[in-house]
Amino acid sequence: MSLENKNIDDEGINASQKKENTLANLKYLIVGIFFGIVFVKAEIISWFRIQEMFNLESFHMYGVIGCAVVVGLISVQLIKKFNIKTLDGEKIEIQPKTFNKGQIYGGLLFGFGWAITGACPGPLFAQIGTGATVIVVTLVSAIAGTWVYGLIKDKLPH
Repeated sequence: MSLENKNIDDEGINASQKKENTLANLKYLIVGIFFGIVFVKAEIISWFRIQEMFNLESFHMYGVIGCAVVVGLISVQLIKKFNIKTLDGEKIEIQPKTFNKGQIYGGLLFGFGWAITGACPGPLFAQIGTGATVIVVTLVSAIAGTWVYGLIKDKLPH
């Protein structure tokens, strides 16, 4: 990949690598709080809703996930069709992915963890924010699993 495709500035830094001050990062906190509220109100962080999904007792979570997939598909197609750029003017490049059987094993492991704990990594903080402090165990486990993967990823078949 050539440098001109990465939209590198005079200092040789990609816009996604630029450091922002604390005040500039406040926008991420606000968006995170907003999404947490939406997750709580939509009941997608509810352990009971997640158990209903895995027991095939309710369509609620499948509907939410299905809508997210459809919105994602449409968004990616619009980005590709209209050559949409980031707020910093960078070209959005979506790299082609190749299938790997490890994705099946990883997906199954993720699904088992999700079914057992009633939490996936996205809404962990929202669950903790609602007072379900036992989810801190799941958060610490997710961080530990990510750390272990980082240690052994070079030894794994990719």
